[in-house]
Amino acid sequence: MTKPASTHDAGPVLRCLSLGAGVQSSTVLLLACEGVIPPFDVALFADTGWEPRAVYANLTRLRAHAEKFGIPVRTVSAGNIRDDALDPAHRFVSMPLHVLNPDGSRGLARRQCTSEYKILPLKKAARQLLGYPHPRRVPRGVYVEQAIGISTDEFTRAKDSGVRYLRNVFPLIELGWDRARCVEYLAERGFGHTVKSACVGCPFHGNAGWRWIRDNDPDGWAEAVEFDKAIRDGYPHATEQGQPLRGQYFLHRSCQPLGEVDLDPPATTTKRHLRLVTTNAVEEDDPDGCSPWSCRSGPAVAPERAA
Repeated sequence: MTKPASTHDAGPVLRCLSLGAGVQSSTVLLLACEGVIPPFDVALFADTGWEPRAVYANLTRLRAHAEKFGIPVRTVSAGNIRDDALDPAHRFVSMPLHVLNPDGSRGLARRQCTSEYKILPLKKAARQLLGYPHPRRVPRGVYVEQAIGISTDEFTRAKDSGVRYLRNVFPLIELGWDRARCVEYLAERGFGHTVKSACVGCPFHGNAGWRWIRDNDPDGWAEAVEFDKAIRDGYPHATEQGQPLRGQYFLHRSCQPLGEVDLDPPATTTKRHLRLVTTNAVEEDDPDGCSPWSCRSGPAVAPERAA
């Protein structure tokens, strides 16, 4: 799959897709399969190990579909974010948990998870595909063109990779497609049940996202409720090292135990709005799924390290 690298900037050495297996990135993969956009040499799924079951099921379907068109779908991973967070022996990597401080004020913990479990594995894979694994220096002008599934309604989330050997492009923005068009396109091709891609225990879920997990992924919901209890006083690794985090920590933005939060939509919600919410798990307070270079909290690009 690796192509000979040239030291001249004559275009990308290869083209890849950062595949989250959610609505937008699934659309981009199918567009490439149909020849609407140029094909990819590979699609890379950065697996945190804690995606909803429906996302993994969709990934399996996408892999089989793309294989028919000569596009391999590979999984890259830095481990299981849930297991690692609860392991006292594992290096501490912070999720953007909601914090209830001792004085009653609220805050948000640092976000390192996107960098550690998505960005760095994708950078590492890009280097390997180019034939320049860390710490070898990638020659100037040698790069992978990486497609990102960002649609026109979220164009402000489009970010560069931050490294010369990986250049992000945004096919949906170029086509003028918003998320609704993507949902329609997927339904027309038998992928109408595609859901958002984000960790089961992502603190950025709004009520619609949590409600979808509760109602459609009971095992994931049980895991999230237990995880929420386990991190109330911080991460085990920090505690074991004598550095307990201050305040109490929660997955839900209300700073209440997840299993006790009222997730039902307001009584004033119209039937049409409820139908849209049920179908797409999107509400005003519920951001889109997690994309490595477009997470809405904190810096979009982390400094390269051992990638």
